[in-house]
Formats: sequence, structure tokens, C-alpha cells
Amino acid sequence: MRASAEGGAIALGDSTFGRVYSDVEAYYGARVAKHGATPLGVDWSCEATQNLRFVQLLKVCDFSAPFTLNDVGCGYGALCAFLAKRHSEARIDYLGVDLSRAMISRARRRFSRPDRRFAVGNVSPRVADYSVASGIMNVNVGYSRAVWEDFVAAMLRDMRRTSRRGFSANFMTEMARAETSAVASLYRTRPERWVRYCEEDLGCAVEVIENYGMKEFTILVRCNQFLADRDYRHSCDS
Repeated sequence: MRASAEGGAIALGDSTFGRVYSDVEAYYGARVAKHGATPLGVDWSCEATQNLRFVQLLKVCDFSAPFTLNDVGCGYGALCAFLAKRHSEARIDYLGVDLSRAMISRARRRFSRPDRRFAVGNVSPRVADYSVASGIMNVNVGYSRAVWEDFVAAMLRDMRRTSRRGFSANFMTEMARAETSAVASLYRTRPERWVRYCEEDLGCAVEVIENYGMKEFTILVRCNQFLADRDYRHSCDS
């Protein structure tokens, strides 16, 4: 489903990734039902590591001036609490988007206000200055690596299309021994795979952040503003 501008949801119909979106929604719906609006509810171990990831992701943003921000896979809205604590003076028009209605319901109850809005869907209904995505690339809910990487590429492409100035996302680092769980496997990769995609296919400049105490990396992707607006208008007209 794609989010509507009014904050509802539009069904994707016979989308290539419709089943993947459905399985991801079911997975996180079960997590939040079990753990509530907590880091465990979005598959993070604790608030401290969750916040450390936010620090890296937000490095793509210029806080010296007001900006608009899309939070893709926002969960219960934890980034809103982080922004209130760490960037209380910043003027940020925030939109959180998530597949899970249960997550969005919790986020709205806790954080909704005119500049903190939420929508159910898999992609932002608006173009913003920046987009961030924390963890949404990492939990492969039972698909082959090839299918999951096509899915990741589609998510990055949507973030590119709806971001004027740039976007960021984090990934788990590839390890010698694959790590799996009984519920879902973890998608691990190397920075080069997605740096190349963002540079060659999306036409952006990429900075990689590593060595911040976790077995993962963050990509900061900076884009051409004109292309983002043009591509978004084209997609809406098609």
C-alpha cells in the first residue's frame, strides 16, 4: 500500500512487492502486539542503540535551517521523541510512514501535532527535503536474497524520488557466518553494493558511516533537488 496525502492508505493491488509488504506488515504487527511501543517492538535491543542509529541517520540533514523530513518505516514514532530531546530548537516538519496500522496508531496517540504527522503505507505521499529509514532493510521475512535485494532497491528508489536534498538508511554488515533467527533472517551486506546502486542508478553522491560501535553501516545519500521534484511529478502523472 502507498500512503495517501490525507494519512489513510491506498492498496497497491497486484504490485510486484505486494506480498513482501504484506509479510513485513504482519511481522512488525506481531512485534508491536507483543512488546508495545518500545525498541523491542521495532526489533531494536534498547533505546541507547536506537538513538545511536538516529544520530548517524540525521547526519544527512542540515539543521541550520528549517526542513521537511520523511521517516520511512517510522514504527511507533521513536524518532519524534529523539528530535524533541536532541533537536528541540530545530524547525522540522515531520511525516512518519509505516506499513503497520498498529504502529501508526500508537505513533499518532503519542506524537501527533501539526508538524508531526503519520500515514499508513510503504512510501511517503510527499516530497520532503530529507528522508531517513532505520532498520527497514534488515529483516528479510523469508525471501531469497535476490528478491530481498530487489525490494531494498525499490525502497531506496522511492526514497530518492521523494527526497529533494538527500536520504539515509542503515544496513547490517556482512559477516563470515550467516546469522538467522527462527522468525526472520537478517539481511547483511557490504557498503559497496548499495553505494554503487545509489551512485550509478539513482545519480546521487554517497557517504558511508561505519565504526560507531555496532555491526552495521549507514549511508548518507545526497541528491539533486531538481531531479527529485521532476521524478516525483512524473510518477504522480503516470
